[in-house]
Amino acid sequence: MDDLLQEFIAETRETLEALSGEIVAWEAAPTDRTRLDAIFRFVHTVKGSCGFLDLPRLARLSHAAEDVLAAVRDGQRLPDTALVDAVLAIVDRIGELVEAIDAGAPLDDSCEDLLIAALAEDARPAVVAQPAAAVRSNGRSVRLNVDLLDRMMSGMSEMVLARNELARRLRDEQVDPLVEAALERLSLTVSDMRDTVTRTRMQRIDALFSALPRMVRDTAGELGKSVALSIDGADVELDREMIELMRDPLVHIIRNAVDHGIETPAERRAAGKPETGRLLVSARQSGNQILVEIADDGRGIDSDRLAAKARAQGLVSDAALASMDAAARLDLIFHAGLSSRDTVTAISGRGVGMDVVRSNIEHIGGRIQLANRPGQGLTIVISVPLTLSIMSTIVVGVGDQRFAIARQSVDEILRIGGETVRIDTVGDAQVATVRGRRLPLVSLGRLLGIGTGGETNLAIVATRDGDYALAIDAVIDAEELVVKPAAPAVMATGVYAGHTLPDSGLPMLLLDASGIATVAGLRFLHGILAEEEAAAAAPARGVLALMFEDLDDQRRVLPLAAIDRVETVSTAAIRRTGGQLRLAIGGHLVPLHAAAAIGERADLPVLRLTDGSTEIAYAIHEPVEIVQLPGEVAPARGVGPVAGVVIIDGEQVELLDAHALFAGALQPAGDRLCWLQRDAGGWMETFLRPMLESMGYRCVMQPPPDGPADVALVMDGATIAPAAARNVVRLRQERPSDGDPASIYRYDRPALLDALAHAVGDR
Repeated sequence: MDDLLQEFIAETRETLEALSGEIVAWEAAPTDRTRLDAIFRFVHTVKGSCGFLDLPRLARLSHAAEDVLAAVRDGQRLPDTALVDAVLAIVDRIGELVEAIDAGAPLDDSCEDLLIAALAEDARPAVVAQPAAAVRSNGRSVRLNVDLLDRMMSGMSEMVLARNELARRLRDEQVDPLVEAALERLSLTVSDMRDTVTRTRMQRIDALFSALPRMVRDTAGELGKSVALSIDGADVELDREMIELMRDPLVHIIRNAVDHGIETPAERRAAGKPETGRLLVSARQSGNQILVEIADDGRGIDSDRLAAKARAQGLVSDAALASMDAAARLDLIFHAGLSSRDTVTAISGRGVGMDVVRSNIEHIGGRIQLANRPGQGLTIVISVPLTLSIMSTIVVGVGDQRFAIARQSVDEILRIGGETVRIDTVGDAQVATVRGRRLPLVSLGRLLGIGTGGETNLAIVATRDGDYALAIDAVIDAEELVVKPAAPAVMATGVYAGHTLPDSGLPMLLLDASGIATVAGLRFLHGILAEEEAAAAAPARGVLALMFEDLDDQRRVLPLAAIDRVETVSTAAIRRTGGQLRLAIGGHLVPLHAAAAIGERADLPVLRLTDGSTEIAYAIHEPVEIVQLPGEVAPARGVGPVAGVVIIDGEQVELLDAHALFAGALQPAGDRLCWLQRDAGGWMETFLRPMLESMGYRCVMQPPPDGPADVALVMDGATIAPAAARNVVRLRQERPSDGDPASIYRYDRPALLDALAHAVGDR
């Protein structure tokens, strides 16, 4: 309220100063309608503001003057000298009261009844004692145009550049210490002035929040709901222009929370909630960002219903929905034209909403995030920079060039080669895997043609369409910079968002995160993007696959969904152990399939295949390209890793069967049940059981309660109930000289496995 009062005082002073000449002119020409209207608007504005600010004396005076001036405008009274004098006296008194309020000084009200009485028709001129001249408080305000503040900010930036240039020149020469001291004082003064100019644009965010209680009350009443609004952090300061630009998005979010989020009293009772819904709007500062949080305890967002609406409206394909995770489905709320409402109301349902909100927030350099709790509520967090004129940036290096990128666009920065980052090449594209999350990779040096592609750092960049990894050489600094539009030819490239002037004095371009993704041709899976359009135009059921040259010089394809990555490994890590090829990598043994002998190669590419839980590898000669499989597949004869043959660019290409590869390489355990009769030394469990289970048998050490075992293994001389097992294999501890067909020597592995195979019918 203090800020509103100060703004009222400043506006009233400004208007009184502007009207001073008009009032005198109206005294000379009372019939001048233009000047009469100006004075009427002044007292009318004062009356309206006084009612809101609870200033009864000012309200009483301005209301009396407004009534008289309205009668003059309607032709019901003539503006004679007595009436003009009475109105001017009230206007003067309003000015005195305003100054007294600002100074916090008491002012006697004994004359105000006489001033109001003098407005009556046929009233005798009131003789009012002249009060002592009002003394204005020391703190005065001046209203400035925002364009003027922008020019001041630009001028301060030029002063910083001039200071830096002077400092560089002095560093190259022998300088008098007195000159250095003067330069240091100048630097401190310039920095302080820059901060001061920035602060002139700041205003308490209460100016944004003050209208929310009435809006929530009216909206809830219209919908038959009861909503309790809480506001926190109204004293946080934000750029005045930023406040104005945030007003419409915030209003839309609040109305959505009351309309879509918070249930009716009956619905809340049925859900075990209080009938009155809760809505919290808060603001806080985090570094150079202001976070505005809107949280309700309503129903949250039903992402499945949202996805169904998107499909019904033809906004997203079935294939795209199938690939979406929960976060991507929730992100559909920002899709242009999508409304979760089935009917159009005065508040919502027109499909124009959250997409515009996000666009407006991003236009001022902000971001919007959702935290959904189905059945419990939704929290929306808006983060915006403190001011439009100064942007928090990260300065990055590529080659010998430096660029800035908006800090709010960068989620994190990692070093390539660390344990959490892996770079793979799939076809002609690169993919970065960060802690299991796969992201398209863009080399900034290659994109701009100024680097070799040997970057050592990754910046994870967030855009409205999706996230990607930006490869850079170095992270130099974090700075708050004044950003200006660049030359039209530079902006036309789509890569840059403007240019900036850092304290180093060297002009620097600001990168456009979304523009880089567009120029690099990135396609994200969770939006309406080019690859979805291409998929819609492709033959039915077409899927992406990797075509490669196999070790036997045949071209084959494998669906891309089964390939985790393509990497080159040393052949020294490949050995035939345990009856099959295995690749030792990352401290693990991975089954390896090879269509032909590896030969004398020192290294070779392998496809790392995964079904989500297990992994195998497939050795190849080299990858060729990513292709789209046609709908027609000619099935292969026999059982093996080839599922069929497809035609790609007029060539017959074998399609590998991922299921057969996993089934053959992993050798899943069978369902043959072996009962190992316990022996005194525990040899059966310690020596025999691990070997049999590795061969695919299921082993138990107790008689199975639910039926006979397929085979029982017992030491020679032991007894066993006939119903305990369908077949029995007896083992002996000593190797006999003449052999014994009734039992098998326990370490005669081939004979033991052959006997088991015959016993269970596998041969």
